[in-house]
Amino acid sequence: MKMNRQVPVEKGKTYTIEIKSLGSNGEGIGRYEDFTVFVPFALPKETVEVRIEFVKKQYATGTLLKILEPAKDRVKPLCPVYNRCGGCQLQHLSYSAELIEKQRQVKDALERIGHLKNLTVLPTLGAADPWAYRNKMQFPVSSKAKGKLDIGCFAASTHRVINVENCAIQKKQNNQIVAVVREWMKQYKIPAYNEDKETGIVRHIMGRVGVHTGEVMVCLVTAGDMVPHMKELVRMLKTAIPGLASVIQNINKRHTNVILGEKTKKIYGSETIHDSIGTLKFNISAQSFFQVNSEQAQKLYETALEFADLSGNETVADVYCGTGTITLFLAQRAKQVYGIEIVASAIHDAIKNARENKIHNTEFILGDAAYKLPELIGSGIHPDVIILDPPRAGCEEKVLAAIARVKPKRVVYVSCNPATLARDLEYLTQHGYTAVKAQPVDLFSRTHHVETVVLMSRVDK
Repeated sequence: MKMNRQVPVEKGKTYTIEIKSLGSNGEGIGRYEDFTVFVPFALPKETVEVRIEFVKKQYATGTLLKILEPAKDRVKPLCPVYNRCGGCQLQHLSYSAELIEKQRQVKDALERIGHLKNLTVLPTLGAADPWAYRNKMQFPVSSKAKGKLDIGCFAASTHRVINVENCAIQKKQNNQIVAVVREWMKQYKIPAYNEDKETGIVRHIMGRVGVHTGEVMVCLVTAGDMVPHMKELVRMLKTAIPGLASVIQNINKRHTNVILGEKTKKIYGSETIHDSIGTLKFNISAQSFFQVNSEQAQKLYETALEFADLSGNETVADVYCGTGTITLFLAQRAKQVYGIEIVASAIHDAIKNARENKIHNTEFILGDAAYKLPELIGSGIHPDVIILDPPRAGCEEKVLAAIARVKPKRVVYVSCNPATLARDLEYLTQHGYTAVKAQPVDLFSRTHHVETVVLMSRVDK
């Protein structure tokens, strides 16, 4: 009879642990008497003092108390609230080491989950500057009992707002927006929304910056229709922010974690701003999806285009096409591209973007990819190349099964989650495809997130 193993650590006690690797959320992973302990803010090759906070049968988590032997790649975090804010996870790691870790994270997932042992994982495509890259800001607003106004990020795994005066990964204009709205709320006594009592007015502040146009949008998310002193807010924003092109109010009356409500009204300027990626220009509304790192998004799309290897004669299907950014990149080199997307507003933006870029060889299809891709194939259209860019949950098996049936020459998979990427690649490998190469791209510097582009080719039998 097998004896149950005794857990060697206790909650509340302190232990010395050597960190062996980084986890998928950027936390250090160490072992104490061969028992796994997760330690946020610790790095590989460090010896640390840890207080155990949470114990399960298979693992424990702990708080980093002291670094006894620091790693050579440890650096001082730039942000003063870094260890309390849930926005970044890797500011304590040098950027060169971060890129290596992201390559390792992708390689590890593909080998361990996808069983792809011999796949070439290229070095991560890094940013010229890993700071001040976010063109979109969404900060919750909260006020405490004494009237102190907090605007910033939710602390990790909570709804407690950590006040941020100057976010190091946001574009300068987004930080300026926060400063103006903060001053406006204080000066005119505009109350923050209280999600427990469902009282107050301002829920979130959104800023969007057209990196290549200099246009700026401010979106105030409110709990009701009526907001006093909006004219004063517009005046203050116009004075402080060069390039202000749009002030939008979004009304969200629901008791929900979803940031934006369904009703939006223009307060000043236009309903959209513009930005470009490569030679393509895009309209961006408050609800539009647009990659938050414009500079790195171009590298991502150029990689997808390179992997697609188009000659001009191919029919392409872009599954989960969003607002059509990758679709339009591909259309410049393909005969015809079909984009499939379930979000109606995204399809609306995609059609508008194609029209404004004078691209006529695209067709956008509204609906669930699990049904619309088989319908497209059933109508007699057989794509030579299929592009996949699914949400974090990855592809539904119906989508992968449809791809296996139509047998395109190449599948280019763009992923924001190495674990679900690996799972889906294993399915395609078992259904007539071989993974050729994987290219990690760093779109979210100083965080644990990594994008990956993978080329899969059909195996001719």
